[in-house]
This record gives sequence, C-alpha cells and structure tokens, in this order.
Amino acid sequence: MGLFERRSEERRQDNISRKDDIEMTTSASASASLADPRSPAAVHPKSKKGHHLPIYNHKGHKVARGIQPDGESGRRGIHPFHFFKIVWASSSDASRLVNILWPVVPAAIAVRYALPDRQLLIFILNYIAMVPCANLIGFAGQELARKMRKVFGVLTETTLGSVVEIILFMVLLSRDKIQVIQAAILGSILATQLLCLGLCFFVGGLTMDEQEFDSAVSEVGGGLLLVAGFGLMIPAVFKVANQGKTNVTTAVINAKVLDMSHITAILLIVAYFTYLWFQARTHHGIYDAIFEKDEERDADRQRDLDKNKLTLTECIIALAVSITLVTYIAIALVEQIDYMVEAHGISDSFIGLILIPLVEKAAEHLTAVDEAYDNQMNFALSHVLGATIQTALFNAPLAVIVGWGLGKEMSFAFEIFDVVVLILAILVVGRFLDDQKSNYLEGALCVIVYMIIAVAAFFYPNPIIDPATGTIVERSMGALAG
Repeated sequence: MGLFERRSEERRQDNISRKDDIEMTTSASASASLADPRSPAAVHPKSKKGHHLPIYNHKGHKVARGIQPDGESGRRGIHPFHFFKIVWASSSDASRLVNILWPVVPAAIAVRYALPDRQLLIFILNYIAMVPCANLIGFAGQELARKMRKVFGVLTETTLGSVVEIILFMVLLSRDKIQVIQAAILGSILATQLLCLGLCFFVGGLTMDEQEFDSAVSEVGGGLLLVAGFGLMIPAVFKVANQGKTNVTTAVINAKVLDMSHITAILLIVAYFTYLWFQARTHHGIYDAIFEKDEERDADRQRDLDKNKLTLTECIIALAVSITLVTYIAIALVEQIDYMVEAHGISDSFIGLILIPLVEKAAEHLTAVDEAYDNQMNFALSHVLGATIQTALFNAPLAVIVGWGLGKEMSFAFEIFDVVVLILAILVVGRFLDDQKSNYLEGALCVIVYMIIAVAAFFYPNPIIDPATGTIVERSMGALAG
C-alpha cells in the first residue's frame, strides 16, 4: 500500500471514529436532558400533546426557540443600560481596553469638518477610531454567534469580522485606488496568517508548553490557502511572462489579464461556497464535535457562561451602528491616502500591505488571540484560517467583480514582490500547521517573518504609471529617497 493510500485509509478511520464519538455524545446529551429538563443540552422536547416543553439554560433563563442555550440572554428587545454595560465589558480584557478608544470616534468626526486642512491629524484620528468600531462589530458578531449552532456561529462570526475589510475595499474601489486594494488584499492575508496566527501560537505557548489542534481544521484550511494562492498568483505570472514580447502589445496583455481575473474571481467564489457547504452542511458533525471539545478545555468557560448576553435585537442594533461608523471612517481614511503618499513619502505598498490590514483585522485578531490564551486552539485556528480564506476566496474576488460591474480595471495583476511574499508565507504557515502542534517559538518566528515583510513594504518604492499604456515607467522612492 502506497503512502497516499495509507493516508487516505487513516483519514477514513479517523472520520469514522469522530462520527462514533459524536453519536455517543448525542446519546449522552439526550439522556441528560431527560433526567434534567433544565439541562442546556435539551432541544425543545415535546409533551404527549405535541407541544414543546420549555427548557432553561445554566442561568435559569427560558430559552427561546431557535436560540442556543449558551446565547440566551433572558431578555427581549433592547434595554439601554444593560446594552451599554455588556458592550463595555466586552468579551476579553484586551477587547475591553480597546473600548477606551471610543472618545476618539467623535473627535475624528469633528476634526474632519472643523479642521479640514489638518490632513495628518485626520488620518491618525480616523485610523485609531476604526479600531473600537471594528471591535464592536467583532463583539456583536460573537454575541450573535453564541445564539447559533457551533459551526454556523463560527462562520457567522468570521463573516461579520470581514465586514470592515469589504467596506474598505469598496471605498478604495470607488476612489480608483486599485494598487492600494491589491496590496490590501495580500496584506490582509499576510496579517492574518502570519501576525495573528503567530500571536496565537506565542500567547498560547506562554500558558502551555505545547498546544494541539485537529487535523480537520488545519488540513482543510491549509489546502484552501494553497488553492487561493494559486488563483491569485496566475494572472500576475501571466502578465509578467508576456511582457516584452514583440508579437503582443501591452494593451492586449492588460485586457487578457483583466478577463482572466474576472473568470478566476468567479471560480474562487465557487470554491468559497463549496467550502462553506462542506463545513456547514455535509461535515458539520465533525466540526461540532471539535468545537465542543475545545469549549470543554476552556478554563474560563464558566465565567463566560455567567456573563450577561445581548439580546438578538441588541446584536442587530450594535452591528448596524458599528457598520455605519466603519463606513464613514473608512471614507475619511481613504481620502487622506494621497496626502500620506505625496507629503510623507509612505508607499502604497506599505499602506495596503501593513497599515490597512492591521486596523481592519483588529477585532478578529483580538478574538483569536484570546481563544488561544484560553487553550481553544481549534476555535482560534478556525478564526485565523477562516478569515484568511474569506479574504482570498470571497472578499478579493468580490472586489474584482464589483470593479468589473463599475467598469474599473480591478484585476489580480499583483506586483511580483507581493505574489512571492504571499506564496512563501503560505509555505511557512503550512509547515508550522503540518504536525497539528504549536508552541511559542513557532509563533515568534511567524511574527518575525511578518516584521521582515513590513520593513520591505516600507522601503518599497511607488510605481510611476504611463497613463497612455498603463505600464510602469519607473519607481519613485518619494520622500524616502531623502
């Protein structure tokens, strides 16, 4: 039997074992529910007359139909005092510290109108103001996810965490900042899979000598990252391979790369929805069992269960307010990019690869690092890989398709520097995920790799584009040259 056949047989046996564990867990939960009608594991049992008997969660709150016991708040509608108290307490100490930045939000809005000439101040204030707003989206998404089944909750939380990124991409697209979007796409992937994953490994490694995670999470995520990297890389390689040929003009090459990007974007979105179907529908039992096991290992689980929860209405209101603020702040932030590039010599690559991803991914990073600290590495890895996969397979293709509809030349024609960095980063992360174990050394190395990329992006010169042909004439170091 060859290596491939042995690994296939091992995975098949592993899946059978997991399914058996799930069935045993389900049977045990059903027995417990019959013994204790107030058990959180109960799933709306029916009386002899066919009516649903009420069930209660660990705090004695009657659980509404369709709501998971862990997410039941015991309230309905909106209660302003409870709402602000719960939002301020947030989900972790790090998230609570971010809430201290909320006074910057009105200050950023006021300065934009009162002092329109202070562009550097406007950029800094709006950059900082983005963090608490993104944090609120993350917290409201986490509260909403608690009310759903485990897999759907993780997917919902990851999707809502990417709302900030989608908004920034759309605002940048409306301002024709194509190069910044292209850098931000790859920067978002790098920030999540190197910086965030590295911090998860490092912080988790400080609490335990070694942490383990399930192969079902790491192997599927790693495979999708390779596919995404391949899809994002091909149009750029195609463009470089055909440049300089005498039998084809630059305009023809650019048109073919644009068409190729449109088709690739559609295929990547198909791959993303296939992944969602795989995780949420056909194989959700395996992931449910993995996440439930992670919850059992959480040392702070009882404290998290005892925390007051937002109602469904309050979750929706928090999301509406935070998304509105993020959109406004994103517009103000993007308006100052030209000033930052021209007056302060900051390259488009540094803004897109480093500055924008750091602020747009702040909430997801805090959530994942907190889960790693609590020894919930499968949850943390799901958030890290899930956010990276969504950026590569959905958010980036969405920007290309929206640009296609708006008649803008948004494509996957990334700089070769960006493409090489992306592929190398995927290989580095794949190597660390291969053994399903992590420690603080691997985390530190991931962060160091990210810092090296940040330094290179800072010194990377801006291209000077020939408006007639759309090609790069030369690169200008701007203020960095002095």
